[in-house]
Amino acid sequence: MAFLMRRPFAITAALKQATPRGANTIRFVHNTPLKGSSAAKPSTPAFPSSILARSKQSFQNAFRRSYMQETYRAPNQGEFTSKLLYGAAIVGGTVLATNLVFNRETREDGGMPVYERQYLNETFMHTGLGLGIIAIAARALHTSGWSLRLMSASPWAVVGLGLVASIGTMYGTLYTPPENYLLKYGLWAGFNVTQAALLSPLMFLSPALLARAGLYTVGMMGSIAFVGATAKQEKYLYLGGPLLAGVAVVALSGFAPLVLPATAARTLMWSERLWLYGGLAVFGGFTLYDIQRILYHARLAERGLVRRDPVNESVSLELDFINIFVRMVQILGMRNNNRR
Repeated sequence: MAFLMRRPFAITAALKQATPRGANTIRFVHNTPLKGSSAAKPSTPAFPSSILARSKQSFQNAFRRSYMQETYRAPNQGEFTSKLLYGAAIVGGTVLATNLVFNRETREDGGMPVYERQYLNETFMHTGLGLGIIAIAARALHTSGWSLRLMSASPWAVVGLGLVASIGTMYGTLYTPPENYLLKYGLWAGFNVTQAALLSPLMFLSPALLARAGLYTVGMMGSIAFVGATAKQEKYLYLGGPLLAGVAVVALSGFAPLVLPATAARTLMWSERLWLYGGLAVFGGFTLYDIQRILYHARLAERGLVRRDPVNESVSLELDFINIFVRMVQILGMRNNNRR
């Protein structure tokens, strides 16, 4: 159930924050049409009579507002250099800070053994390959018109079918033995394509924003992975239980706009911040936990107690990356809106 609770309505929230300032949070909750717009008004009533109709209109309006994008302006050389240095400083500072805070006690067994390093490298290779499949498939689906069809469909059907497909292919991958090579990699590819289908509406956003979010996500996960790989053995494996409780709270905060009344603006604001910043902390902790768990499995595989399976290990890291990436997109979108 931990994987099921990791990303409820993530795309809706990210697109809601990355769109222009004119579409504010209150309008997202009320779902009232824009005043003074020359476009045809929607045929649905301003105040839906049921929770299902209100949530459906919220989901569709969140995507519909992302059609209008700001005019692209090519940055000059000075702006590009400053942004590059700024990004490098953030990544380097994050690596240094996390190493100083969380990694004061390093390994005392002479460093990482060869079998652990090989297993970790194979896991990273499968993680990068899976994320590449997701990016390419999402772009292909978006250019084929899949994003428009997805946004015009029923939100509950999208969420329900998406969860069934994601969980089905994920658990099929996890429970298929690595000896069954074709079936395992086929299910793994199906899992990645399913994630791409759910993430494809993000392609409506600016490519520069998505690239920056990806860079920051790689920097954050890379620094945390470095800490987990160089820390003492099994130092952070105790985090599994607290992180599961944290992801449950984050998941419940993601459902708050569907159950809370529109008048509870302050509560909705705090639930959104909890989903955003609390989710970053929780999935950063999951990255640290997953790295130490991968090294623990490498030691067990070396003793012959478990089978080597880097494909299964990569699924957890892919989910961590997706959850952090979606929240980075939302944070950068909010930041761009505040500058206008």
